[in-house]
Amino acid sequence: MAQIRPAAPIEPDPATREFYVAALRKLDEADVPYVVGGGYAMAYYTGIARNTKDLDIFVRPADRDRCLSTLAAAGYRTEFFYPFWIAKAIEPKTEAFIDILYSSGNGLCTVDDDWFKNTPTVPVHGYPTRLVPAEEQLWSKAFVQDRDRFDGADVIHLIYGQGDKLNWKRLLRRFEGHEPVLLAHLLLFGYAYPNDRDCIPAWVMAHLQDVVAHDQPHANRDGKVCRGTFLAQRSYGTALKDWGYGDGRLESHGGPLNPDEVAQLPPP
Repeated sequence: MAQIRPAAPIEPDPATREFYVAALRKLDEADVPYVVGGGYAMAYYTGIARNTKDLDIFVRPADRDRCLSTLAAAGYRTEFFYPFWIAKAIEPKTEAFIDILYSSGNGLCTVDDDWFKNTPTVPVHGYPTRLVPAEEQLWSKAFVQDRDRFDGADVIHLIYGQGDKLNWKRLLRRFEGHEPVLLAHLLLFGYAYPNDRDCIPAWVMAHLQDVVAHDQPHANRDGKVCRGTFLAQRSYGTALKDWGYGDGRLESHGGPLNPDEVAQLPPP
């Protein structure tokens, strides 16, 4: 396995860079806890640098409003993209923006206290700040599997770069109830990098295979459930509309979202 050296994303233009740094500084001055994710965390954990269209920060849901009010007071425009999941702070002159996330589009990856444990401190454009832990970065990306965006290669390279350092017990807790998703990514890692499979502990594979082997079909009082909507928002509409499946994201079917929250998302 190659030695991974942390990298940084390709620099944005100077005005955008200044906006990112100024916004992070304002949040620190206001004692709003956050961690940086997205392409910045990917570059650090995988050594793969790429262009990023924005800066992603993660905050606890309880800190969302204080984060937005702090950035609004600094002169940035703030708006909700999806109220249960993501908001934005926009620099009005350049339209550069920061994504402010406190959950995920499927409602599974809500930001909690563990997002703020074992966070490496690294410079973002020269400003020292904290990154999302590798486990949470992997967890949130594992469910992004739609037609127009699939983060499987990111998951594979997180395993490649951090497999021997990951807290696998913590990662298994994150995927509790969704073990087939993690197992699928680990199998794809072994396919992509067959000479490096040993960075995944054998007991992790054995545990996941045992859980999946004994996984029982999910159903609700109205019949069958489709959990594909956790992976792809727009690929399982026929199952929901024509084939009689319930949407696994809904609280009534054991999921984390209510009907109003699902209605905010693109139709499947």
